[in-house]
Amino acid sequence: MTATALSGRKYRVYPEHKVSGVEWLVDIPNHWYSTKIKYGYEITLGKMLQKAPKNDNNLLKPYLKAINIQPKGISAGKVDKMWFSPNEIKSLKLQKNDVLISEGGDVGRSAIWNNELVECYIQNAINRARALKENNPKLLLYWMALLKESDYINVICNKATIAHYTAEKLEASPLFLPPAKEQQKIANFLDHETARIDTLIESQEKLIELLKEKRQAVISHAVTRGIPNKEQPNVPMKDSGVEWLGEVPAHWSVTRAKFISRIFIPQRNKPVLNETNDGISWATMDDMKSEYIKRTRLSVSDKAFKVAGSKILPKNSVIASCVGNFGIASISKIDLIINQQLQAFIPVNINSEYLKEIIYISKCYFELIGTAATLVYVNQQGFENLPVLLPSQEEQFGISKYIEQQRDKFELLINKCEEQIDLIKERKTALISAAVTGKIDVRDWNINNDQ
Repeated sequence: MTATALSGRKYRVYPEHKVSGVEWLVDIPNHWYSTKIKYGYEITLGKMLQKAPKNDNNLLKPYLKAINIQPKGISAGKVDKMWFSPNEIKSLKLQKNDVLISEGGDVGRSAIWNNELVECYIQNAINRARALKENNPKLLLYWMALLKESDYINVICNKATIAHYTAEKLEASPLFLPPAKEQQKIANFLDHETARIDTLIESQEKLIELLKEKRQAVISHAVTRGIPNKEQPNVPMKDSGVEWLGEVPAHWSVTRAKFISRIFIPQRNKPVLNETNDGISWATMDDMKSEYIKRTRLSVSDKAFKVAGSKILPKNSVIASCVGNFGIASISKIDLIINQQLQAFIPVNINSEYLKEIIYISKCYFELIGTAATLVYVNQQGFENLPVLLPSQEEQFGISKYIEQQRDKFELLINKCEEQIDLIKERKTALISAAVTGKIDVRDWNINNDQ
C-alpha cells in the first residue's frame, strides 16, 4: 500500500480498485459499492406553501425554506409557519441527522438537521434525505459537497433557466458507499480535518477585518491629523468644533464644502439610456468601484440628453452617493452625467483626491443628517454643509499621496489573505473529494495519531 500526497500531507491509499461506472469519477476501492443516492437514502420533497387551513384537522407548524440551509449549517433564527395535515405532520417531521438539500435557489446546498427546533417541517424548496439501513448521514453531506463543487448538480439542473434539483434528479445522482464502519471513519476524519481548515479560514477572515480597520484608522488619522512626521511629532492642535473630527492641526482651516466647491445636483428627468457608448457617459453606483471613473457602462445620446434637459458634470469632480453607500466616492476623469442617487462636488480651491478622502471618513456625518424614514437620503444642503478640514495645497497633495501608498500596502496584504483563503478552500474541497471517492484510505486514522 503506497501513499498519496495532498497539499503537502501524505495519506495511505487503497491497495485494490475497480471501475466505478461513473465516468467522471473513474474508479473506487474494490470493496465499495457504486450506486445511486436513492438506494442509500430515502428522499422526500417538502410541502408546497399552504397559507390557510383546509379543514379542522390542519395544524400550524414551523417549516424550513431553502434560505435556512446555510454553508455552516441550519439557520433557524427566522422560521415561518404554515398549515399541515395529520398525514403531512407524520411524513414531513424532521428527525435528528436528516440531511436537508436545497431543491431551488442555491441548488444542492446541504446541511444536517441537529434538532435546532423542538419540532420542524420542510417546504417544497427542500429535499430531505434520511439514511437507509446503517448508512451515515455525514457521508452524504460530504458527498453532496463533492457533487456541488464538481459542477455535476449545475449541469443536470440546467442553470440557464431557473434551476431545480428535483427529488428525481437527487435520487438518480451517483453515490459511492463503503461499509458502514468505514463510512463513520470517513465522516469522523472529515469532521476533524474540515474543522481545522475552517478555523484557518476564520483566522484569515479576522485578519482581513483587522487590516480593514487599521486601513480606516490610518486614513482617518492622515485626513484629520496630517502625515506622521518623526521630525515634528508634536504638531500644535486645536479643537475643530466638529465633535466627530476632534482636534486638528492648529494651522489648518475648518470650513464647509460649499465654500471650497460647487455642489452638483443631477436633473430629475432620467434620459433614455443606451449601451453603445454613443454619446455622453452616464454614471451610476455601479461605476464607482474604483478611485477614478474613466468610462461608464451606459451612455446617453445627444438627442436624449437634450430632451431630458440633462446637466454635464465636468471632469475632476468628486462624485458621492446621496442614497446609502455613504463614504464611497470617485473622481470623474471624463465629462459625464450622473443619476439621481449621486451628487457631486466640483472643487474650487481644494485638491480632488484630498476631498475624496474627506468624504471617505465622513460616513457618520452623512448617516446622521440623512432624511426619510426608509431610504436614507442626503439633500443638497447636507452636501453643502459637509465639514472640511483645509490644510495648504502642498499638504493636501502630500496627504493624498501618503493615503494612496498606504491603501496600496493594505490592499496587497488583504489580497494575500484572500488568496490564502482560496488556497485553503481548495484544499478542503480536494480533501473531501479524496475521502469520499476512495482516493485516500482513512480506515486507520484516529484523532490521537493525526499528524
